[in-house]
Amino acid sequence: GIFHFLSMYLFKSKSSGHDRVFSFPEQQVKINEVRSLIGPLSNELPSLCSDDSILRYLRARNWNTKKASKMLKESLEWRLDYKPEAIRWEEIAHEAKTGKIYRANYADKFGRPVLVMRPGFQNTNSVKGQIKYLVYCMENAIHNLGEGVEQMVWLIDFQGWSMGSISLKVTRETAHILQDHYPERLGLGILYNPPKMFQSFWMIVRPFIEAKTYKKVKFVYSDNPDSQKIMEELFDLDKLEPGFGGRNPVKFDYNEFEKRMLEDDKKFSACITSEKNMIHPQDQHIVAIPQPLDSSLSGHRT
Repeated sequence: GIFHFLSMYLFKSKSSGHDRVFSFPEQQVKINEVRSLIGPLSNELPSLCSDDSILRYLRARNWNTKKASKMLKESLEWRLDYKPEAIRWEEIAHEAKTGKIYRANYADKFGRPVLVMRPGFQNTNSVKGQIKYLVYCMENAIHNLGEGVEQMVWLIDFQGWSMGSISLKVTRETAHILQDHYPERLGLGILYNPPKMFQSFWMIVRPFIEAKTYKKVKFVYSDNPDSQKIMEELFDLDKLEPGFGGRNPVKFDYNEFEKRMLEDDKKFSACITSEKNMIHPQDQHIVAIPQPLDSSLSGHRT
């Protein structure tokens, strides 16, 4: 289930060669070309056609402007139809009851928001409802990105998970949405106490993927002190919950999470209103800065 879509997400996102390094003027030429290929549709959702956003689509398509513009156009059409930014807590609150996905109230040491995922805590049977909740959580994490941060961390806990937890329909739909509409948003995926066969599979595919992509997945086992060091390097253990080797005794609390999400919903509604009055991104003088070659441990652009 979740490992399958994580693998698909990373494979689909990987470029066909080593990342090229472009000068600012070269980047701007490509950004402008993509925006031109999109045409008037770019005016519908200015934030998705900002320089930074277009850069993510360009990186996801190895700087091929035609492929990037096709991908971006499909995302624009999806957002206009699905309206992910309009999903509100009341619509998906029942999906959150068990804490199967939630944004932690802490970031990692690089300022990246953390989505905790517990696929073994699935509590509903509705594919549409599960996807809607995932999209809501992705949107929430993106809205909570700090200044200069573009990516997030997925902290995937396999407690209670079994092969019976897998839904191929949900897996396919999840992979499709994350690959095609949220490119370059995953900075790191941590698999906490996964079945050993997952790591065996990952070792087999290692020769076929780029080092940068390979480093985006970490396997951590609570009974392995060496792998536990990964958590110490990435997180403030005083903020991290005990289930992940941290010292913060506070566990997932549905009521507290609900309060945070309702507050965020109010803030996001105000942002959407202001975006409607936003100037065309072509008129913004944003300096686009490329990702470092090894961005596996940094959500910042340097």
